[in-house]
Amino acid sequence: MRHFEHLPPSVRNGLFHKQPAAFDAGSPPATLATALGATLYSPATRPALAEDVVKQAARGVVSMVLCLEDSIDDADVADAEENLVRQFAALDALAVAGRTLPLLFVRVREPGQIGDLVRRLGPAGRLLSGFVLPKFTEDRGLPFLEALTEAEAGHGQRLYAMPVLESPELLHLETRGETLSGIARTVGKYRDRVLALRLGVTDFCSAYGLRRAPDMTAYDVRLVASVIGDVVNVLGRADGSGFTVTGPVWEYFRPHERMFKPQLRRTPFAGPAEELRTALIEHDIDGLLREIQLDRANGLQGKTCIHPSHVAPVHALSVVSHEEFGDAQDILRPEREGGGVMRSAYTNKMNEVKPHRAWAERIMLRAEVFGVAREDVGFVELLGASLGAAA
Repeated sequence: MRHFEHLPPSVRNGLFHKQPAAFDAGSPPATLATALGATLYSPATRPALAEDVVKQAARGVVSMVLCLEDSIDDADVADAEENLVRQFAALDALAVAGRTLPLLFVRVREPGQIGDLVRRLGPAGRLLSGFVLPKFTEDRGLPFLEALTEAEAGHGQRLYAMPVLESPELLHLETRGETLSGIARTVGKYRDRVLALRLGVTDFCSAYGLRRAPDMTAYDVRLVASVIGDVVNVLGRADGSGFTVTGPVWEYFRPHERMFKPQLRRTPFAGPAEELRTALIEHDIDGLLREIQLDRANGLQGKTCIHPSHVAPVHALSVVSHEEFGDAQDILRPEREGGGVMRSAYTNKMNEVKPHRAWAERIMLRAEVFGVAREDVGFVELLGASLGAAA
């Protein structure tokens, strides 16, 4: 699969200086973790789940989570498992026929579901990339990872884990440090199986009876922002010990009454794109765009999504700009391994080789899977093209 493959070649050629590279479930973990992009969640109870997966893949989705946990009623778990097995069989037939499918993960409730589902999926289990592990702490997480390791041994192919960090112990100040240390020990022990760590901000807010409004980001809620900062501090380091940490879910997708001004300036949308700006504001996507930028600034990659309309903004803002790519190339030139400082090619900033090296390496990895925009192409053009193709 390939990001932006749903766009016609002529459109892609006009947008990209460097095209996104192809990847699949067998690609290196660092590539896959970056390529996850907007991971779309769907309840496993949906009767047309296989059709939904195929439809979303055709619109640019490359990773999906089929949920057996909080998105469905407790009484529906058994029916949801049966439906999941049926839908995987239908997807397997489509894959055999040549249809491209996204990376598929299942969010379970209990460790015992992992081995049971792998057995029940049978040959169709080859489409399964792994499991999402809820409310992850050291005590609760170990049984999940042990079950995944056992299931993988019998399954014959790699199964990744994506723990969700959402427990009250992580939120509460008096237990946060110990909880983070325990999580770090656990995921460190199973490093080769942990693809990414996901943040459950809705559960964080729930612990205090909070819910952020559509004109506020997760970073405007100080309780939540402090947890994100501490998670990245301990688990998202760029020294080789860290993991990919993904951005929190954006809950809104329909118009709401506004109290504050829109968060999108008019200038980038001048001319024909003014209608796009209006549509984004009407559907609260301006708040999502701001949160994506803040995710990146705070060390997060990709995002959990609960609505298809959120996918295009996440992917458009994941494309590396021509300026970022040029800076990263300059910093990583072999002749500059000894360090030093230079003015950027755009003559608007300082590039310092040693302090900016880890940033540049991340930029190059993102450039590999999301591509590099042409010099005159910004997120407005990328987003407009993606939304037009998905319409």
